[in-house]
Amino acid sequence: MMRRKPLAALFLALFSSAALAIEPFTVKDIRVEGIQRTDAGTVFNYLPIKVGDRIDDAKAAEAIKALYATGFFRDVRIEGSDGVLIVAVLERPTISQIEINGAKEFDKDTLKKALKDIGLAESRIFDRSLLDKADQELRRQYISRGRYAAEVTTTVTPLERNRVAVNFAIAEGEVARIAQINIVGTKVYREKDLLDEMQLTTPGWMTWYTKNDQYSKQKLAADLEALRSFYTNRGYLDFNIESTQVQITPDKKDIFITVNVTEGEKYIVSDLRLAGEMLVPEDELRKLIQLQPGAVFSRAKLTESNKAIADRLGNEGYAFANVNAVPEVDKEKRQVAFTFLIDPGRRIYVRRINVLGNTRTRDAVVRRELRQLESAWYDASKIARSKERVERLGYFSDINIETPSVPGTPDQVDLDLSVTEKPTGNILFGIGYSSGDGLVLTGSISQNNVFGSGNALAAQVNSSKVNRVFSVSYTNPYYTPDGVSRGFDVYQRNVDPTSLGVGTYKSSTIGAGVRFGLPVTENDTVNFGLAAEQTELTLYLDSPQRYINFADTFGLMTNSIIGTVGWARDTRDSILYPTRGRYQRLFGEIGFPVSSLAYYKLNYQHQWFMPVFHPFTLMLNGEVGIGDGLKGKPLPFFKNYFAGGVGSVRGYDTASLGPRDTNDEVLGGKQRIVGNAELLFPFPGMKQDKSVRGSFFVDAGRVRGDGAQGDFETFRFSTGAAVTWQSPMGLLKFSYAVPLNAKDGDRLQRFQFQFGNVF
Repeated sequence: MMRRKPLAALFLALFSSAALAIEPFTVKDIRVEGIQRTDAGTVFNYLPIKVGDRIDDAKAAEAIKALYATGFFRDVRIEGSDGVLIVAVLERPTISQIEINGAKEFDKDTLKKALKDIGLAESRIFDRSLLDKADQELRRQYISRGRYAAEVTTTVTPLERNRVAVNFAIAEGEVARIAQINIVGTKVYREKDLLDEMQLTTPGWMTWYTKNDQYSKQKLAADLEALRSFYTNRGYLDFNIESTQVQITPDKKDIFITVNVTEGEKYIVSDLRLAGEMLVPEDELRKLIQLQPGAVFSRAKLTESNKAIADRLGNEGYAFANVNAVPEVDKEKRQVAFTFLIDPGRRIYVRRINVLGNTRTRDAVVRRELRQLESAWYDASKIARSKERVERLGYFSDINIETPSVPGTPDQVDLDLSVTEKPTGNILFGIGYSSGDGLVLTGSISQNNVFGSGNALAAQVNSSKVNRVFSVSYTNPYYTPDGVSRGFDVYQRNVDPTSLGVGTYKSSTIGAGVRFGLPVTENDTVNFGLAAEQTELTLYLDSPQRYINFADTFGLMTNSIIGTVGWARDTRDSILYPTRGRYQRLFGEIGFPVSSLAYYKLNYQHQWFMPVFHPFTLMLNGEVGIGDGLKGKPLPFFKNYFAGGVGSVRGYDTASLGPRDTNDEVLGGKQRIVGNAELLFPFPGMKQDKSVRGSFFVDAGRVRGDGAQGDFETFRFSTGAAVTWQSPMGLLKFSYAVPLNAKDGDRLQRFQFQFGNVF
């Protein structure tokens, strides 16, 4: 019998394996020794030698190298005995557990996931070479949070059954803050003005939330681009950032940033020309150019001009139109001329529209909002409008449109609309306080996308001393394929305004109705509805005489058939954070004479947003309401207009403005005027963060009855400040108002607070 000899123990020098010459032979069988967890079939799969192969030194070395490369083994030997190839292995240990101690900045699961991404995880094969990578990854995680002093100590403990425990002890250290930012080379603009353009900043009273006092390479890159835009948008065509230095102190607590810039000279636009294939009249394209001869050069206006021309050609189907503005610079005169070279390319049409990412919302709900159609010419304006309409649904947190070319066809694209679902249910809690109404609690629960159908279902509860409202509403926005909506409402409303100083009475109303909405244009909608109400009144000995007279005429129980009609136009650029555009609403309500009550009410609201100067937006809001009785009947006193408080004139108690009786109780009136002027701005210290918005406001309003009150003496004015925060917990609103011309007897409400949350 042939004596067992080592055939080879060859591997790379880094493994310190030696190669021994062996006598070649033909493999009759293969046996694997030393495996505990690894299946023999796995070894055979990676082994480059099969039964029947002839083995020699080279093939033995190749086999050892292949098995080492799997990472499963820390030692591999190959021997031969009577034609049997014996593969003896020593397995690497597995990781039984990973412990992370001292981590407070991060959740431990977050750090474990980061380690798993580099290959270090429980139940995996332990590879000591990964420990350095793990150390670097943990440090990288802490550096991303500004903790440059973080230290990581790694301990590996052997366990029974060829396992190990890996422990990472972390000393997080203190967060490194930006101690100073210097911009060197500025002459035209103050350094303070330039620092205001940057996200990164030194510690301030809001940086605990924004974290902008912690250095980030990505934020610095964005800030440098912001500086470049600041100068090039003001004519400094040659502006250049020469260098940037980021230094950290030896104790790793303070960071110093220095930006060296060269401002250059300011340039004036001398001439503008168009060249190339212009498929749209040149006069029309020239109107799209925002730059003007004689004006200061602006890179933003140049970019917008290129985009506007390309988009205009895109509206004609030229999806890949290329517009390139070629500059001609005269450094002596400090002038620059541009020639817009236009290459429309080939006319394109959309082959197929794909909706992606909608895990809950049905495809049809998204597709019915699209204005670009399949098999139609590509239209950039319709695609933009389609995206806007899908955004307005409120079902998605992110919407992205791509137009990949169809392979093999030069004139077709697909339209891929990718969406990211977000919670569409809403739980809203409102809290307010006033001297007259006390604590006001409101709540509602709604789902704006029931079962992904696009239909809305909502229930509301309002509980206060004055109003107790219980309502349920359901809306189908596409009752017909043309976009006619239909909704149903059922409600029960109890009113007890005694605490407001309004004439003493109580009312309990039960109603139900149906409503329809008809889209007239992309921005205009007409609404109309019909409802039936039954109202039961409760009067007292001290109730105003006009209330008693009303009850004597119509009784304490009244029925009414109410018709409504309205028109709305919305051109705001955003619902949550508008900066420009208008919202208008005209609404009419009529109590038909066939019922016991006959009256009309007409309301108009006009809201206007306009940017005034960066970063401020002015919001102007005006509301007018008028009502009266019909067929000789009076306007029901419980349908009167009121003003004061949230939504009208802040600083005055809810429903406290307007005519009063001899007992100084508020009666309400037939006419209502409210005006608001609000200057909106990003909250100080938040800079580019749109989640928090502050404002200063001035409110005005009045309510008039049948009397002959003077026009001005009935107005009340207030001013104050407000904050709106889209917090992780939901929408928070705060406002504080100061009355400007309060009269004796006016009730005041200075502070309001509202909280909302999504689920």
